[in-house]
Amino acid sequence: MSERLQSIQECGDCVEPADAFGLVANETRLSILEALWNAEQSPVRFSDLRQAVEMRDSAQFNYHLDKLTDQFVRKVDDGYELRHAGEKVVRAVLAGSFTEHPTLDPIDVGDPCVECGAELRAIYDDEQLSIQCPECGYGHGEYAFPPGGLTDRTDDEILSAFDQRVRHLHCLAKDGVCPECSGRMETTIERADECCLGSTLTATHRCSQCNHQLCSAVGLALLDDSAVVGFHREHGVSLSDQPYWTLSWCVTDEVIELAGEEPQRFEVAIEQGGETLTVTLGDDLTVLETERSSG
Repeated sequence: MSERLQSIQECGDCVEPADAFGLVANETRLSILEALWNAEQSPVRFSDLRQAVEMRDSAQFNYHLDKLTDQFVRKVDDGYELRHAGEKVVRAVLAGSFTEHPTLDPIDVGDPCVECGAELRAIYDDEQLSIQCPECGYGHGEYAFPPGGLTDRTDDEILSAFDQRVRHLHCLAKDGVCPECSGRMETTIERADECCLGSTLTATHRCSQCNHQLCSAVGLALLDDSAVVGFHREHGVSLSDQPYWTLSWCVTDEVIELAGEEPQRFEVAIEQGGETLTVTLGDDLTVLETERSSG
């Protein structure tokens, strides 16, 4: 155990996880957090906050507010404001992760499977959205997508939001930052029979703090690389407008070769307009070099 993690766990002022969840397991306290979240200005005065929660009993209201103060709410000279932990609680409620379990009919994606060419389908189940081929079964990615992401969106908007979410999650993960807790994330690349993709060469990002994991094809790490983005731009393609599942180098390992061992190096060959950009990656998905060739 690292000294920093040990110091966090031994923190004298910290609240036990069970006690922290117990503090917000109350309708009035959740209403206080939501009122602070929705306030047009911050901090919020005691009287204004009580009015927003619509609670007449001042003493009872003060009791619940006091329970939230320090851990979820901060008291300042001009009133009260949300701490980061309070914001996380409200965001979780708005995302629907604790309160909603929606169903969604399969969505015809309109893009072809990179393996067989059949039209892809998006399936939503247990807060996971996956892009699948109904013909050959090849997976084009399965990742968490909170219920709030479905609200007031058309099928096309859901797919676009999912694409952007996947890009964001993997951008953080490959840079060593856990998208769940901001802890240190480490990357390993290995062959796996089962993963979130049909590809067998899998990059797994694992958080050393909360053990959150993400898996992807090796090429997915290149979606925001300047050389790759510029290469596509020169050929009239805006990479940000291309759903990741339409790019073979993001969902398969057919264009990826092992270029070296100890440490591992991988070459990803990306073709566009009769030209090939070969990107060499290290075992942590760091870009080591790029090379362009014609034909």
